[in-house]
Amino acid sequence: MTEPVIRTAGLTKRFGRVTAVDGVDLDVREGDVYGFLGANGSGKTTTVRMLLGLVLATRGEAEVLGRPMPRHRQEVLPQVGALVEGPGAYESMSGRANLRLFDAMGSAGPAGGRRTRERRIGEVLERVGLGGIDRRPVKAYSLGMRQRLGLASALLRSPRLLVLDEPTNGLDPQGIHEIRELLLELNRGGVTVFLSSHLLAEIEQMCTRVGVLDRGRLVLQDDLAALQGPTGRTEVVTDDPGRAASLLGDAVEGRDGDRLLVRADDTGTLNRRLVEAGCRVTLLAPERRTLEQVVLAASAGAGDRRERAS
Repeated sequence: MTEPVIRTAGLTKRFGRVTAVDGVDLDVREGDVYGFLGANGSGKTTTVRMLLGLVLATRGEAEVLGRPMPRHRQEVLPQVGALVEGPGAYESMSGRANLRLFDAMGSAGPAGGRRTRERRIGEVLERVGLGGIDRRPVKAYSLGMRQRLGLASALLRSPRLLVLDEPTNGLDPQGIHEIRELLLELNRGGVTVFLSSHLLAEIEQMCTRVGVLDRGRLVLQDDLAALQGPTGRTEVVTDDPGRAASLLGDAVEGRDGDRLLVRADDTGTLNRRLVEAGCRVTLLAPERRTLEQVVLAASAGAGDRRERAS
């Protein structure tokens, strides 16, 4: 089993009478692309800020790269690239000048000589698509360009772990695709990615592991492949769904137009019965749940448990 890169136990944060994060147990492993899902206001950003030592937990524990946080933040943060609550930058300065400043003000101070630092800044600007416009003042940047600059600052130190809060905010579809491909490339090179987002499609296309936060509570955490594994039912699409439903009787557990959901032990026998009855079958495949269905079911279940407990 791979080593934990982020681990929390009972992580909780209260602001007065409001519990923003409630007993969260995260398990992020080396090599993961971990999708941290939740609606706006669910506590994702507060959790991320506690992981980085920017906010103190009310109770509970957090470890990042095997070290307790925030006690060891000076040791941990130089190995972490982070983009939280949007990129901060000096408006009158260029993207390149901002990165020079970020590098100099980093928790470990400037890394390498001047030429090395300049080369590294140029490389990260190219990687995020700002190579040709990095001398323009940040006040002239679009929201998407600012996001790219924030990601560039996160990549400056070749981090072991990337912690990103809504990194594609403000990007057009092409920009989202480019950032997604960049993050997957970094992951293939050994970087663990922790991606906080409310966008299901973004998580579904990128992540290997998923955690779902609902009103401050972690209601689901598992490998994406396991969450979207076969349900045990077979999806059947036929040109005569009425006849097929009548033929299969109680084995049909759901119907939507020409699509039937059938409980069947042997799909070969199922297909033969339909074809012999004159039903042309255009699709016969195991049913798999979408991430949206998984998240909605987990959130609904958590809501039911809260109601019973109240």
